[in-house]
Amino acid sequence: MLSPRASPYCSLVAHGTHDYDDDERNANILIHVRGELVPRDQATVSVLDSGFMLGDGVWEGIRVHNGALAFGDAHLARLYEGAAAIDMDIGKTPDELRAIINETLVANEMTENVHIRLMITRGVKSTPYQDPAFTITDPTIVVLPEYKMPRPETLTRGMSLFTVHVRRGRPDVQDPKWNSHSKLNCISACIQAAKAGADEALMLDPQGFVATCNSTHFFIVRHPDGPSGPPEVWTSTGDYCMPGITRRNILKLCERHGIVAREKNFSLTEVYGATEAFVTGTFAGVAPVTSVDGRTIGSGERGQIVESLQGFYVDLINEVTGV
Repeated sequence: MLSPRASPYCSLVAHGTHDYDDDERNANILIHVRGELVPRDQATVSVLDSGFMLGDGVWEGIRVHNGALAFGDAHLARLYEGAAAIDMDIGKTPDELRAIINETLVANEMTENVHIRLMITRGVKSTPYQDPAFTITDPTIVVLPEYKMPRPETLTRGMSLFTVHVRRGRPDVQDPKWNSHSKLNCISACIQAAKAGADEALMLDPQGFVATCNSTHFFIVRHPDGPSGPPEVWTSTGDYCMPGITRRNILKLCERHGIVAREKNFSLTEVYGATEAFVTGTFAGVAPVTSVDGRTIGSGERGQIVESLQGFYVDLINEVTGV
């Protein structure tokens, strides 16, 4: 069994939302690369590819449940919005792209416990230079499916976060709403958190309010009217984070189940005083956070609101995939 944190650097991190146990079936999967299905050990892109050289591209992570793409329309909508923002013509309609994904799944006989990384770059360039005019091919489309599930303890044990100095940037620098291949901002935050012994980085916005994590979205649970008062779920305004699909679904689930949810500015002081905290993402769904910057959040264990939202989210996935 391979560890997802097999390198000396990765061993610094105890656990996190993207922890998984390797599945030996992944060694033999077929990956869609530029119109061909090729074995995993032969799946490569050119050294002149825009994504490899410059991080010029967009991507999505999508779960497969009951043979269907969970929230597939929302993921593709975000992908095409990001491509339009960087003036990249994918060259395929959403239906054509969905057909490529389905073809890859059928070829691998994959229907459950699958995570897809869909990657699209601007294409191969004639020479190493950033100007898109030097791109000489159609966009590079890669569909990489894996048998991959979060470890069960991720949903119960609780993560530790560390607030890093790396900020989420303003949209006039590099729009944080892009799910682009250029992730050095988040990678730098991840490294700082790992060096501090935490599982993931908590990132602030340019004004010092809580924004998001380096690879997930962050929520807290507060009781503004006192411990006996009704709980409220808070997350950032969304101005400085990627438009998370799981994040949006959790906000909708709060509304559906009568839980007050607010998108607002809040500071680390309000994080430290929260009764619960959690993060959301496509891979693990909803995962509890039990400490931030060495401060224990609430009881230090998964709370009632988090556990309820986890159940609501599983029901929602079953609902949208026809279970």
